[in-house]
This record gives sequence, C-alpha cells and structure tokens, in this order.
Amino acid sequence: MAQDPTPPLTPERLAALRSIPFEKTPSPSYIVHLGRLEENCQRLQSVAERSSAKILLALKGFACHSTFPLIKRYLSGTTSSGLHEALLAHECFGKEVHVYSAAYKDTELTHLSRFAHSLVFNSAQQLAKGIELLPTENRPELGLRVNPEYSEVDTELYDPCSPASRLGTTRAALDNALSKLSGNPLKQLDGLHFHALCEQDADALEHTADAFEAKFGDLIPGLKWLNFGGGHHITRPGYDIDRLCRTVQRFRERYGVGVYLEPGEAVALHTGVLVVTVLDLIEAGGHQIAILDTSATCHMPDVLEMPYRPNILDAAEPSKLPHTYRLGGMSCLAGDVIGDYSFAEPLQVGQRIVFLDMSHYTMVKNSTFNGVPLPAISLYSEQSGLQVVRKFGYEDYRNRLS
Repeated sequence: MAQDPTPPLTPERLAALRSIPFEKTPSPSYIVHLGRLEENCQRLQSVAERSSAKILLALKGFACHSTFPLIKRYLSGTTSSGLHEALLAHECFGKEVHVYSAAYKDTELTHLSRFAHSLVFNSAQQLAKGIELLPTENRPELGLRVNPEYSEVDTELYDPCSPASRLGTTRAALDNALSKLSGNPLKQLDGLHFHALCEQDADALEHTADAFEAKFGDLIPGLKWLNFGGGHHITRPGYDIDRLCRTVQRFRERYGVGVYLEPGEAVALHTGVLVVTVLDLIEAGGHQIAILDTSATCHMPDVLEMPYRPNILDAAEPSKLPHTYRLGGMSCLAGDVIGDYSFAEPLQVGQRIVFLDMSHYTMVKNSTFNGVPLPAISLYSEQSGLQVVRKFGYEDYRNRLS
C-alpha cells in the first residue's frame, strides 16, 4: 500500500508556495523556496541552542549547494557518506565536515584526512585499518558506527537496523572482532555513532537511544561525542522538540559528551516543488492517462522505492474531484507511474502540474535513465523572485557515459 511519508503542508506554507510563478520556470524544474528553507534552518538552530547539540546537514538527503550560503548560517556543518559528498561539503559549505562510509578505500582515507573533522568507521577492523593509515598528528577525530539492534522503521528498504544489516557493528560482532585484533582500536576512539530512524518523531529516538545505551553504554565514558544520526523529522508540524531536547541533554549530562544530530530531510522538508508539463492525454484499460515531461524513476525515485504517492497542488485522491487521471512518466519503464489523481477541471496538453515536497531525496537521487533530461534547478524568494540556477541538457547525459 503506497503511503505519504509526510504530513500535509500547513496553510501558511501552501500559500507561500502558491506565490511562485510556476509558468515562468523551465519544465521540468525543481524549485526551492528559500523562505521556507530558512524557516526550517531557524527551527533547527533553535533546537541546537536549547539542547546544546550540534546539528549537521546530511548531504545524502539534500545537496543543492546553491542554498548552502543560507543553510550554513544556521547549522554547524555537514555529514557525508563518502569522498565526493565530503569534497562538496568542504568546497561549498565549509565549517565541520563529518564523514561516514560503510567502507573506505585507502586513497579515500588519505584524501579525507586532509580536511575532514571526523571519520566514522563501520567496523572495528575498518577502524583499526584507518588508525594505521591516517597520520598521528592533526588527523580527523575517529568514530565507530554501532547497531543498537532496535528499530521502529516500517519500510525495510530504509531500515538500517534490520536483521543482517551491513550498517554499523552489533555488540556481538564488535566483541568478536576485538578478540581477533592485536590491539584495541577503541582506545583511540573519539565518538560513537548510531542511525536507526527514518522520518520519525522524538519518541523513536528516545527508545533507540535507550537501546544504544543498554548495549554500548560501557564504551561511552571518556569519549568526546555521540552522534544520534539522522531521520529526525524535527521540522514536521507537531514534532516533539521537548522530548528530543530531554534525550540529548540526558546523555550530555550523564556522560559529559557532545551530541550531534544529522538530519537531511528535515532541513528541506516542505521547501520545494517539481513543476512539470502535460505532454499527452490517452486512454487505456479504462483509465484516462496523462503523460508528463517528468519520470518517477528518473526524477522522484522514492515514489517507486518507498513507495509513496506525492501530493499535487490543487489535486486530490482518485474520484474525489470530477476528473481522474493516471499520471505517467516519459521513460520506457512500464512501471513509471506516479499515481492516480483527481482534478476539478479536465487536464489539457501543455498544462503545468506542481508536485509538492520535492526538495529532499530528488536532486540527489535522480538519473538520466533512457536519456530523460534532468529537471532544471531554480530558487525562489519573495525578495529576489525566481532564479534558474542550473539547466541540464544532452551533454550532461553524454558526459556521464563513455
């Protein structure tokens, strides 16, 4: 059953998005509303001040670097999942650059050691290898990702603590690895990291933190920091910020450690749209079908992976309004279907359609499968209006191949 992972837009945010001149942007185009993005960042900064946690932008969720000058006014830095994200953070964001990878190549560690604030390893053996390769002076702080073997994530594809997960070491695996290593790499450890959430509230964090403490609490004394990972829906209406702050403060006071939070989606939640155009209208199998100049598999892959049904401006559930259409993409993938929607008036070829909440996990995951062009990237603010910051063409498709 497809699900909508985010709540509806508030009336204020919906009104703000309606102010965007959709007809003036290229099609397709992602548009990030800078005012709404700044509201999210201000909320995150407030949480950081209340809890004394440091909040990092997770680039895996949102890496539109034309917005970094705004975001870095409010957040402490970034977290990356590998060398290329870290290089983007170093070149375009600055501040603290934190990195975690399921495994590092030797050349990557050498490169990262020149600018990373911390490197988080996935296993004791990777940590030991990193200690051997990294310089002893001026090296990044060292972390280890652990698996508390507790999760409240419903979708297995996005559950980092699912059975046999490759992400993070369990306590049993850690103890077993330490028994086989000649030395104890944990003596040089600066922090522990866990990540077990996906679009969840502070109650899930509190429960996960309790499980983490039960399994790894004996390793915390003497550490500099703990990283509570991402998946915190802090900017969602109704999120329990008080509970989040209490959980962070409990660990800070009990162990004397700093705490990091690394949201990606929460930074960009409800800040952007994807503007597309109806190319054709056909009938098949009793359905009215609209072919769009976009693609679920190319431009919004979570629609198929999660799966979920994104909201559309001025559209509703099937049959709720007089005219229902199945919206399909322009790729040759048979399942490139976004979903069924109803509209107050019949759709017309050339009409613009606006998909909501399309900032996070879109630009960072899109592809040129089938040679389908990538959407343009635009920014909008009340002060500066609409600005197209990047267009993509044939060369972008050609140059990623050989």
